[in-house]
Amino acid sequence: MSRSATVITHSRVEELVEPLRRVVAAAAEAKVTLRLDPEETRKHDVAPGDGIVTDAPIDPGVDLCLVLGGDGTILRALRLYARTGVPVFAVNYGDVGFLATVEPGEIDDGLRRAFSGDFEPMQLPAVLLGDREDWLGVNDVSFHRKPGFSVAELAYAIGPDEVGRVRCDGLVVSTPAGSTGYNLANGGPVMAWGVEGFVVSFIAPHSLTARNLVVAPNDTVTVQNRSRDSIDVTVDGRPTCELAAEDALPVRFVDAQTVLAQMPGSSFYHRLRETFGRLASFQRPD
Repeated sequence: MSRSATVITHSRVEELVEPLRRVVAAAAEAKVTLRLDPEETRKHDVAPGDGIVTDAPIDPGVDLCLVLGGDGTILRALRLYARTGVPVFAVNYGDVGFLATVEPGEIDDGLRRAFSGDFEPMQLPAVLLGDREDWLGVNDVSFHRKPGFSVAELAYAIGPDEVGRVRCDGLVVSTPAGSTGYNLANGGPVMAWGVEGFVVSFIAPHSLTARNLVVAPNDTVTVQNRSRDSIDVTVDGRPTCELAAEDALPVRFVDAQTVLAQMPGSSFYHRLRETFGRLASFQRPD
């Protein structure tokens, strides 16, 4: 049976000329057909040929989604293949790459493992905004005051119970995978992958009593805009909708929505140490 893989890359095309050449060579050796959608085809000026399908629609029946990029690109791939069971294997060409499977220096071994299936698939949960199935956040859903407008006042409830109201610049509802992103910058707790639940944290709260909250997986967080003005709502950093004054939107935890490839033996804690240890390091002046 023939095997196939979708290729998704970030926007800095000049950085990917050599990596893409290696991808094509490794796929040919493994007898894996590469599929590039119209955007990727134009971006890299790829011509169709043996083992390469161009201008291809996203196919939920592929064996793998291969990403060359950082966390934003990886998140896009995870959303594209949510609920399909297709694993996303990522080579980090971004600034952080917390979700990446391997680093650029490991690309040759990584591609061999990717195309042979020598990796561990890990299911990740998501958070779902409202009743729209496409408003799925692998990292987070965030509510922000509009630039130039007054500070927001947001009420949040767990089930039928209002937990509190906070004057703030915004509120973020994060998954465990997203807890090392916007939530961490807000001073929220880091949640290990595999923990069932999600976390609410606040952006610049104007309060001495606002506290971050870890929510059980079966509970729903409802955010109500108590401000005079509408606020912006984003999913994984993408503008999604506006929440008018006095309107509310629910956010709920949904388990096992996406599949992320990990190297055998890899752990969340190793990834945490390596990524944030690398970001914290610096070169001392001579």
